[in-house]
Amino acid sequence: QAQLAESGGGLVQPGGSLRLSCVASGITFRNYVMAWYRQAPGKQRELVATINIGDNTNYADSVKGRFTISRDNAKNTVYLQMNSLKPEDMGVYYCNADYTLAPLHYWGQGTQVTVSS
Repeated sequence: QAQLAESGGGLVQPGGSLRLSCVASGITFRNYVMAWYRQAPGKQRELVATINIGDNTNYADSVKGRFTISRDNAKNTVYLQMNSLKPEDMGVYYCNADYTLAPLHYWGQGTQVTVSS
């Protein structure tokens, strides 16, 4: 059974940093495009960053230059390093796994990020 488990969220002051982790189990991790999404209260879930099986990355314009997505296939883990956090970065951050060879998608339960002084 596929599972994605996020961790690393919390409360941080504006300008601070957090590192999110997502550990996958039950899947062949290296065959999945991994992504981070976020959802702020009252807003739709939005794509933050993706990393494909070749380690190519893409970012939402709002986080370019501040966030870095990376993956460690040996640990079945994807990370999101978030620097220079802003209040508008607040929300629940979700990990997503998208299988490259078939329409299979998995979501984690999310981790809350709060940016406030």
